[in-house]
Amino acid sequence: MTATSGRGRGRLGFGPVGPRRRRYTIGPDQLDSLTLPVGDDGVVIGEDERGFPAVLGLNRPSAYDITLVGGLWTAQVLALRAAATGARIVVETGRAPAWTGLTRAVGDGCVALHEVGRAPLPGASAASPVVVVRDCGMHPPPGRAVPGPWRSVVTLLPYLGPTAPVLLEKASLAGVQRVSPEEAEQVGHLMRLPAEAVRALPALEDGATLWCTRRESRLVTTRPTDAESGLLGAARRLD
Repeated sequence: MTATSGRGRGRLGFGPVGPRRRRYTIGPDQLDSLTLPVGDDGVVIGEDERGFPAVLGLNRPSAYDITLVGGLWTAQVLALRAAATGARIVVETGRAPAWTGLTRAVGDGCVALHEVGRAPLPGASAASPVVVVRDCGMHPPPGRAVPGPWRSVVTLLPYLGPTAPVLLEKASLAGVQRVSPEEAEQVGHLMRLPAEAVRALPALEDGATLWCTRRESRLVTTRPTDAESGLLGAARRLD
């Protein structure tokens, strides 16, 4: 499956666009010396189908709301990588033991765990961005930690439930992992996905996520680093 928009690789809410600088040019003989990929600012969440890095811009000056229909593993990798960029992570969860190992591994108070309904509204700034992960099950209640400038909220849903249509409707970006054919049809209708994307959803491998808006979509595969594998195990859709 390929991206459904021809407006250029990497848009789809993946950003924000990096700082603008005066343009420089180099000769063909210097191209081999360029070994570091240069792209938009954000968290590298995997590779797309062409092998390009997929970057998710979580730290941005505007409110950013993400709904992830998927597994705890993917949400935790996202939290780890966001923490590595300097973001503070606030986790609202009803299964704190599942997050304890990650909290200890990150250290320095970078990850704070709160019971469902008890997460505060954390202050955030360009120098101290915040990512809130709401791991509250199929029926997440309204939370105090809402999106705002430099504060993104990721709501994790294990499957589509009664609240999913509302959450997907208001999300800036949606991520969908392997779901049943019936759920795939529902997501396809809500997110206006092309038929080939809907057919692909029930067969996605562990670690694969279709990131989408109502204008375009991008299939991304997240592969853990050695450190992530040691802490979280292999990629999995179910927990």
